[in-house]
Amino acid sequence: MRRNWPKGTWMKLTSKDTLRALIKQKGLSYRDIGDLADCHRSMISQLANGHRTSCTPILAEKIAVCLGVPREVLFVERTSAASGYNAKQMKALAS
Repeated sequence: MRRNWPKGTWMKLTSKDTLRALIKQKGLSYRDIGDLADCHRSMISQLANGHRTSCTPILAEKIAVCLGVPREVLFVERTSAASGYNAKQMKALAS
């Protein structure tokens, strides 16, 4: 299921423990998930160990598919700003 995500959308990991448990339950390594999700194993490791707490929507979907769970089990959708611009860009637009 692929959808177009609004600019500024990212996915926050709900629980590193849940991610680790699902990976262990499936008998996969970080490298396996990385290969299947088309990212480096270190990204999966950083998510699973809490060094990173977010990723792109596309990667979140790929990880969920690899683990056989709905994306909502692992990730919550977030948006950087209502407009998709960061604070610096908003200030420049206001000038």
